[in-house]
Amino acid sequence: MKLISIFKGWNLSEAQLVCSRLESADFHPVLLNEYTATMFGGIFPVHIKVPEIEAAEAKEFLAAP
Repeated sequence: MKLISIFKGWNLSEAQLVCSRLESADFHPVLLNEYTATMFGGIFPVHIKVPEIEAAEAKEFLAAP
């Protein structure tokens, strides 16, 4: 299963909120660099990836107001 990046940010709290929104909408997000961001305080970006078949729909979901 190929994962596609749909979010990149420097704020771990924002990334966790985005991940929670995706999970509540029945997407299957994977939060990457969560612990690295916590340990090194913003030196490394946090990424959220979803399965390739969900990527387009997840991007639309996040873009909606």
